[in-house]
Amino acid sequence: MQLPTALAEFAREPDRAAVLLDVDGVLAPIVARPEDARVPEETRSELRRLAARYALVACISGRPGDDAQRIVGVDELVYVGEHGLELEPEAEAWVTRMSEFADATPEWPAERKRLTLSFHWREARDPTAAVTTLEQVAERARHAGLVPRWGRKVLELRPPVGAHKGTAVLRVLADGKLDRALYAGDDVTDLDAFRALEGLELGVRVAVVSGEAPPELAEAADVVVDGPGEFLALLREL
Repeated sequence: MQLPTALAEFAREPDRAAVLLDVDGVLAPIVARPEDARVPEETRSELRRLAARYALVACISGRPGDDAQRIVGVDELVYVGEHGLELEPEAEAWVTRMSEFADATPEWPAERKRLTLSFHWREARDPTAAVTTLEQVAERARHAGLVPRWGRKVLELRPPVGAHKGTAVLRVLADGKLDRALYAGDDVTDLDAFRALEGLELGVRVAVVSGEAPPELAEAADVVVDGPGEFLALLREL
């Protein structure tokens, strides 16, 4: 594929640049059950090549970091999980309260992580009724001091800690003393990472779109690709 100008410039100096990637919907196709997600072997091969070529290749995911590493299956990468909350010690104070909230929400099963909860409705027979129920869950979460965020067929609850994918991007770039980065994402939470690239010497925002992708993601992107398959073609050119 013909690389856009910004991507071609980014690829010219890989030793000065970071490739930062969401996992689900970007590297791994979206599936009905999150535990069934897998990164295809051909994508893993490209990630190993990129890890040897670029100063940093990292996955910044809503999943726990160890779960993201399991799904991606490439040990050479850096993994930051739970929307950057794993980098914030103050988030640990909320572990018990997150679990207690899940226990008190029998009307919808939660995907339990240490620092966040996810309520999926991709398999719901009545999506409208599911959203109505989860709106009530979100309201209870606010009263409990938690922060609800909506994504692709999911309601996520987080502790009230000032961390998100954007803060994670800034942390890993600062650690590597890097001022050039590409970030690829597919959902609302990735907009925080897009904004974190503002002010860099070179920042490239890639939207991996689908029928479920929020329109503002493509609007904020420098490059738009259609799904993980087309994104893999882009990776092959870096």
